[in-house]
Amino acid sequence: MPATSDSTPVTRIPRARSGTGRALQKGQQTKAVIVEAALGLATHIGLEGLSIGALADVTGMSKSGVFAHFGSREELQISVIREYHTRFEQEVFYPAMAAPRGVARLSALFDNWMKRTSIEIDSGCIYISGAVEFDDRNGPVRDALASSVLTWLAAMRRAIEQCVECGELRADTNADQMLFEIHGLILALHYEARFLRTPGSMARSVTGFQNILARYSAPATPVATAAPAAARRKISNQTTIPKE
Repeated sequence: MPATSDSTPVTRIPRARSGTGRALQKGQQTKAVIVEAALGLATHIGLEGLSIGALADVTGMSKSGVFAHFGSREELQISVIREYHTRFEQEVFYPAMAAPRGVARLSALFDNWMKRTSIEIDSGCIYISGAVEFDDRNGPVRDALASSVLTWLAAMRRAIEQCVECGELRADTNADQMLFEIHGLILALHYEARFLRTPGSMARSVTGFQNILARYSAPATPVATAAPAAARRKISNQTTIPKE
C-alpha cells in the first residue's frame, strides 16, 4: 500500500480497463435499440406478438444477439412495459405537475392523457391491448403491466383527493368512483375512435370529463354582500382616524 509523505496510508482504487466502460455503454445502447424496436412492434401487434426472431429481423441482429440482452421472451416483454410506462410518465404525468394542486392539475393530467390517446388511436395502447392479452393469465408479465397501470391510476386518485383537500370538489367526493368514471372515458374513447371509428369521439370525451367535474364540484362560495345599514352605522361609529 503506497504512503504519502507524512506516512498516512492511502488506498488507491484500481482503474477499470478502458475497454470495459465502452463495452458496457455499447451494450446498453444496443439494448435500448432493441427495446425501441420491440415497443414499436408491441403497439401494433401486442406484447404476445413479440418474439426474439421478429426483433432480430427488425434490428438486423442475430437471434442469439437479441437473446443475450434479455435472456427470455418474458424479460423482453417486461422491458417493453417498463419503457412504455417511463414514456407515459414523461408525456402525461410530469408535465402536469407544473399546474397547481386541485382541478387545474387534475385537468392537466386528463388533457395530457387525451393527447397521448389521440396519438395511440392510430397505433395502440399497451395498457389496453395488454389488459386484453393478459387479463386471464398469471405471471411476471401480467404483474408488471398491472403494476404500471395501478401506479398511474393511483396518481390520478391522488390528484382527485387533492381537489377535495383544496375545496374545489365536494367533501363527500368518492375518489375511487370519480376515478372509475374518468378512466371509463379513456376506455370508451379507444373503443369508439379506434375500433368503431366514430366521429366526434374525442370531443365527447372532453365533454364527459367536464360533466364529471361539474357533478363533483364543490358549491360556489357565496360572494360577500354589503353589510346591512345598521351594521354599517355601527362600524362607522367605531371607526377612528389612525394616529400619525
